[in-house]
Amino acid sequence: MSNATRPTQLSPSRAGDFKQCPLLYRFRAVDRLPEPSSRAQVQGTLVHAVLERLYELEAGRRTPEEALALIEPEWTRLNASQEYSELFDGLSDESDWLRGVRRLVETYFAMEDPQRLQPHRTECLVTTTLDDGTQLKGFIDRADVNPAGLVRLVDYKTGKRPPDRFADKALFQMKFYALVWWRTRGKVPTLLRLMYLGDGQVLDYTPTERELEQFERTLKALWASMREAIATGLFRPQKSKLCGWCAHQKLCPEFGGEPPAYPLTTVLSGLEMPPP
Repeated sequence: MSNATRPTQLSPSRAGDFKQCPLLYRFRAVDRLPEPSSRAQVQGTLVHAVLERLYELEAGRRTPEEALALIEPEWTRLNASQEYSELFDGLSDESDWLRGVRRLVETYFAMEDPQRLQPHRTECLVTTTLDDGTQLKGFIDRADVNPAGLVRLVDYKTGKRPPDRFADKALFQMKFYALVWWRTRGKVPTLLRLMYLGDGQVLDYTPTERELEQFERTLKALWASMREAIATGLFRPQKSKLCGWCAHQKLCPEFGGEPPAYPLTTVLSGLEMPPP
């Protein structure tokens, strides 16, 4: 049975998919083809869950010991929702992987003291509809608001800080969140912060209204291109170095494959047509 759906919202991750490769976007957002989880992805999910639970504790209990004690129950909970045993070559391999998770959590405490913070929100769902009807949706790891009303949006990354030449790509997600925050709350965030737990570095950025207005135009144009592809079923593959990590090479024309029949009704010259 098909899990296909017609996307109606734009998120940072799906926008990134389309920019990387429109066909990848189709496989993920329209066909919704299953993909195997990677160790890095599951590691990120687990670390995010631990840090979210950490901020549910009263400030005095937000210690490294309390955070490390959260790893095992959160890992059990994740495994109960989806079996990840296939990622590991036995219990010893899994234990080594969990030691890596512990190192990331310990690095977090070397970067900031959660006992001194009282976040406005964690795992904050933000949505808005732009004036042209473009619907935006995302989840912010943490939003801090100080007594003076200054806003800092924070996102945790379990990898290492990218070189400066790739900073714009890394900040795309944060500018997306900043735009939604501004449009829904009327205030441009003072600081956007990416915390890279892989090497203990941060990437900070201060957006301006003018920049976010330009970014908004960029998102509108991007969503217009995505809407056209969704309507016509025409998603071109875009070959790059990232293809080596793609789970759908067997279905990609760039690798001699053929995509499945497009599952949605397509639009041609204003008339709805059945999928090809």
